[in-house]
This record gives sequence, C-alpha cells and structure tokens, in this order.
Amino acid sequence: MKYRSKETKRDQARQLVTDLETRGSQAFPAFLECLRETGHHDLVELLQSGDSAHRPPPIPVQPSLIPLPVQNPKCTKKPDRPDLTPPVAVVPLRPVSLPVVKPPSPPSEAQRVRHDRLRRDSIQCYKMDASPCGICLIINNVDFEPASELKDRKGSNIDCDKMENRFKALNFEVIVKRNLKHIHIKHAMSSLAKRDHSAYDCCVVIILSHGTEVNHNRFPGAVHGVDGQVVPVQLITNYLNGQNCPSLQGKPKLFFIQACGGGEKDTGFEVSPDEVEPSLGGIDDQMDAIPMSSSSDSLSTSDELDARATLPTPSDILVSYSTFPGYVSWRDTEAGSWYVENLDRVLKENVATDDLVTMLMMVNAAVSQISAKGLYKQMPGSFNFLRKHLYFQSL
Repeated sequence: MKYRSKETKRDQARQLVTDLETRGSQAFPAFLECLRETGHHDLVELLQSGDSAHRPPPIPVQPSLIPLPVQNPKCTKKPDRPDLTPPVAVVPLRPVSLPVVKPPSPPSEAQRVRHDRLRRDSIQCYKMDASPCGICLIINNVDFEPASELKDRKGSNIDCDKMENRFKALNFEVIVKRNLKHIHIKHAMSSLAKRDHSAYDCCVVIILSHGTEVNHNRFPGAVHGVDGQVVPVQLITNYLNGQNCPSLQGKPKLFFIQACGGGEKDTGFEVSPDEVEPSLGGIDDQMDAIPMSSSSDSLSTSDELDARATLPTPSDILVSYSTFPGYVSWRDTEAGSWYVENLDRVLKENVATDDLVTMLMMVNAAVSQISAKGLYKQMPGSFNFLRKHLYFQSL
C-alpha cells in the first residue's frame, strides 16, 4: 500500500491526512469521529490541536449546489419520522412583491398642443408666439350718411364686440375704428402699414360694413365707407404687402370681410335631409349690400360687386369673405351676422387644436346650413395665399 511505502510513520500520517483533505470537507471530521468511537481520544486531540503549519494546505473544492426545499405554506401535516438533516431556512427566489414603477404617462392632447403653440418658424407652420402676437384693426361701419342711400347696419356692434373680445383672447392688440368714410378707411390702413411690426408675428384686419361687387384681378369685393364711397378689398390688402410694409414680410396678414359680395340672393338647392341640418336665421335678417332706398323689403339686396386690383397678389395673405362673390351677406339685427357669429364660436371651440384654414371650413359648413326666412342661403369662402399652417395662440 502507498502508506507503507513511506519511510517513517510521520510521513505515513501526513499522507493519510492529505488523502482525507482531498476527499471532501466531511472526510476529515468523519475520520476523527471513527477515532473517537475506537477509543483513540488522545490521537483525536492531537490531530485537532496539531501545528497547522505542518499540515498540507487544503485543496479548494467546488461547493455542492443543493436545491432548496420548496415549502408549501398551506401544508401543516407533520412528517412521520424526524428529519435527520438540520432545518434549512426557506429563501424565496424573488421578493413576494416588487414595487411597481409606472412608466411616464404620455402628454395629454392639451399639453401637446400647448407645447406646439410655442413653435419656431418652420416650413410647416408660421411663428405665432410673440406677445402680443400682432395688431388687429377692426373697422365697424354702422351709421351711414343719408346721401349714401345705405341703411344703418343694426346688429353690427354685436359683431364688433365679439371680434374685439375674441382677438384679445388670442393675444392681439385690438384697435377699433367706427363709422369711417372711404378716405378714412384708407388712412387707417396707411397708418397700420407705417407701424413697425418687427416685434409681431401676424396682422389682422376685420371690416364690418356694406359691400359691393367690382372688377378685380385677385381679391374680389369692395367695402363702403359711411359716405357711400367704396374701397376695393384688393387695395386694402395692398397696404400690407411686402413692398408697402416691409416689417410684415413673410408674416401672415389676415383679412375678414363681413359685407355683401353682390346683389344676388341664393335660394339654394334641394338635398337629402341627411346632407344638412337646416337652421333658420333671425327674425329680422338684413343684408350688407348696395342702396336699399328703392325697396322697403327687409330682405332686399344691398351689396355691390367685389373689387379687383392691378398689383400681383403678395404672399402670406388670406382674405375670408362672409359670402360668395356676387351674393348678399345676411345679418341678424339682434344677434349679429351669421358669419361673425359662427367665426367667433369656431375660434373659441377649436383654436387650441386646429389651424386657421381648417376652422374657416367649419365656419363655411355652419353658415351654409342657415336660412333667411327659411328661404335664402349664404356661402362664405376665402382666398388663401398663405404658405404655411397658421395656429393662433391658445391662452
């Protein structure tokens, strides 16, 4: 045997201890237990208290991986015999409950739109975050001179108040001019064009007056001063084009015209009941039209033809008309005009989410469903030369 091959008993003992160390961590304790059982207590004491410096270094052994017992908390039955192994603590493989970390919720529609409002100028949208955003000039002609043969425009003050309040809510500096003769309309536009708009992002002009149809190149229609003389819409827009108002170059210039575009009355055409939801106009609907002195009928026409100018159409201009060129525009003496009433409502309800052109289509749809005296119709429209989407500020 290999133990007898050793020269001395000391070497034999060392070989035995080395073998025991290589047979696992429990081999040496088991050997000591055998010595105790055979009565070799002195040898056991010697081996336990021996000089460790003379013992060979232990060989590292990979510890055995013993699966932990799975304990069913609902099981309370005791085993038939005692467990020979020491109790082992049950360690869960993972915590019973982990803290739930909710992912950040996506921004709401209102938050997203509010963030989009502070947009920089881009190829898609105009910059509209200046404060104030721009100047809004309102010309409200109500009381016409007798020589003009035009009736006073009852209900127009209601329109004016609505537009003043609405554009103030859109963060515009609003200027209201009342009962201007045609020369004063020109002066008001000239004064607006001479202002420095460098700090602004937009300019708005709203004209509430009688109107007429005239020859035109680009923008149809003309509006009456209280003296009965007309100012073409084309001329009004030219005051603010890039050549005459450099500080508005590249910025949107918006014109809203509540006036008749001509003398024709539209009786509409019959459609399926599912196509529209007809709505009756006011009790006393009147027209913003050409001279009405020859007729006492409250529904008689009084607007003239639209204006045409010779200058080429500048960019970044939108002109919104209350009615189709050549046709009358209806106004309720108690509630204001159909066009302004719906323009104010649509802006209020949709400005936080929709661009201007989309909202004007909503206005068109709403006005087209109204009937004067259950008979006459009206169709707003616009001439759009904007290059980008326009979103008003939503405060």
